[in-house]
Amino acid sequence: MKLQKATRYGLYAVLELAANPDEQLSATDIAAAYGISGNHLAKVLRDLGRAGLVDSARGAGGGYRFSGNARRVTLLDVISLFEDISSDTGSGDGADTEIGRALDLVLGEIDDIARATFGSITIETLLKTMRWRQEREARAAAPDLASPG
Repeated sequence: MKLQKATRYGLYAVLELAANPDEQLSATDIAAAYGISGNHLAKVLRDLGRAGLVDSARGAGGGYRFSGNARRVTLLDVISLFEDISSDTGSGDGADTEIGRALDLVLGEIDDIARATFGSITIETLLKTMRWRQEREARAAAPDLASPG
């Protein structure tokens, strides 16, 4: 599945801010961490602010902070701000044929599964998964102290 840039940037920002709840991060800091456009990210952060997912503070020492509940906000909540996630498949040439209707049925089911999956993954769950993976990679990279060297 391919997500629009704004959607990916929104997910990056929400996850970065939720991972560091005690810090305010600037759009520039987040953009630099992901190698993305700061101007584009600033627009995305405004949309996230309107949705109540981030708060912003202006001025020196200002920045953004995650204001949602990481246990309740899902990936679908963020994605739906930037993507049309409706199952409107019944349009275009051939859509009113038997094969077209069957194809639309399958595509609609795939959309439903994607929505259900994104709706079942909270920000907290994804952050825990990221931390678990980082710990696992760190253990794998650490020298085995039990083996003779």
